[in-house]
Amino acid sequence: MIKIGVIGAGHLGKIHIRLLKEIKEFDLIGFYDTNPVNSKKITTEFGISSFSSAKELIDSADAIDVVTPTKYHFEYAKMAIGKGKHLFVEKPITATIDEAQKLVKLAERKDIKVQVGHVERFNPAFTAIQKDCNNPMFIETHRLTEFNPRGTDVPVVHDLMIHDIDIVLSIVKSEVKSIYASGVSIISDTPDIANARIEFENGCVANLTASRISLKSMRKTRIFQKDAYISIDFLEKKAELIRMKDAEITDDPFALIIDPGKGKTKKQIEFESPKTTDNNAIKDELTSFYHAIANNTNTIVTIEDSYKALYIAQQISEQVEKQ
Repeated sequence: MIKIGVIGAGHLGKIHIRLLKEIKEFDLIGFYDTNPVNSKKITTEFGISSFSSAKELIDSADAIDVVTPTKYHFEYAKMAIGKGKHLFVEKPITATIDEAQKLVKLAERKDIKVQVGHVERFNPAFTAIQKDCNNPMFIETHRLTEFNPRGTDVPVVHDLMIHDIDIVLSIVKSEVKSIYASGVSIISDTPDIANARIEFENGCVANLTASRISLKSMRKTRIFQKDAYISIDFLEKKAELIRMKDAEITDDPFALIIDPGKGKTKKQIEFESPKTTDNNAIKDELTSFYHAIANNTNTIVTIEDSYKALYIAQQISEQVEKQ
């Protein structure tokens, strides 16, 4: 078994603690939290040990799970990597690009696995359709939530949009050419609404919108490519695929056939709704972290992936702040 410890036992940290207790391959040895009152509550609720310092926990574990506010990610991640411990850290990987670069370089010198919590990679709607995302040319995403003070320590780009940035970068196999962005602060001190247009070298364009002051929640992505239209509903965990192919001779009265005229080949439209199974994406990403360690394979979301997502998020935020 792999001994793992959790640093940070707030709202999300408690979820990680509960799920790690359920993953039998991990031996959850305890946690560290800076709040002694909260630490006592967690110890009582989950029956696990509270360590007196992050250093003590890191020294005792094989792997560390950092679930603190973003501004503390670098401090604890650096400690864990420096001690040669496998690391899971929530997204965004750090608060700044400079901090992320330092962690990437430090991790390169250690024989460890690092995974970052871009949890939408494990959403069943995405995993069901991912193999069909072939050379997308236009992508549109909307990620809207109701206001919650938790998470406002960072701009909406780093809090919400970064999920979609990571998804887009994972399916577009091209370098970013240019970025255009705008946004506004409504309630918090950092932007609450943002929109970004990302243009890639291969001609693909992604239009991303994020808001944390919406009246209702939405987490949808639409992908357009030469042979298909793909719709992903991350909130409902559903996906749809509409594919166009050369029409076949058929007696099916319900077949959707399009005649483009001018002697061109008729096209047939096919609808597909890939089967998805309800899951706990956080549990799945923690389980995949274990398998990467145990089998010495790459993590699903590498430290380099997270750095790239943060780099784009930072460029978007900088444009928004200049307005």
